Amino acid sequence: MVFKRRDKLSWGRWIIEGVYPRSGWKRATSYVGHRLRRLPDTPQKIARGVGVGVYISFTPFFGLHFVVAVFLAMLFRGNALAALLGTFFGNPVTFPFIATASLTLGHWILGGEPDPEHHKSLFQLFAYASSDFWYNFKALFTSRVADWSNVKDFMSGVFLPYLVGGTGPGVVLGILAYLLSRPLISAYQHRRKGRLMARWKERRTKAQKSTDSTG
Repeated sequence: MVFKRRDKLSWGRWIIEGVYPRSGWKRATSYVGHRLRRLPDTPQKIARGVGVGVYISFTPFFGLHFVVAVFLAMLFRGNALAALLGTFFGNPVTFPFIATASLTLGHWILGGEPDPEHHKSLFQLFAYASSDFWYNFKALFTSRVADWSNVKDFMSGVFLPYLVGGTGPGVVLGILAYLLSRPLISAYQHRRKGRLMARWKERRTKAQKSTDSTG
């Protein structure tokens, strides 16, 4: 299969590759751009998918970015695979800036004071909230006592500010990604179509000459 790895990576290697790809971020970015240009769809739909993916990078739905990206891509009639590739805008290099800006802006809009520790241990806070949610969900069907106070604090102190603060920058950069990617993808597809047509004409000419010479 095209673009498929010959040697499967271990889980540890996948984590390392996610933080810093073996080929470097420059080549990884080039690979994503190459895949976007080669998608078999219209420039408009591909660009819509890219915009959706970039927007999703600014949302606090960690672990669900791919799912939400596909859903929104279908809702806005964009290319789902382009949306998945667009989510890579949020990566270990850009995430600290996205998280800091989203939380700071969100707390400012909501009139609260951001906790500096939220910026340093965001993934840990999400993990704790997920663990508490799962524990309390099981408590509904057992004799355990459910306590949603930690989840409520997390929702009001982290999740909601992140969601509110990330919406503005996410929408702006998503639209910008759409406006920039659409003409680039269109130009590439036209050039590729021209090259394919030129090859087809060349082969047809050779076949015609071969027929004439044998005739």
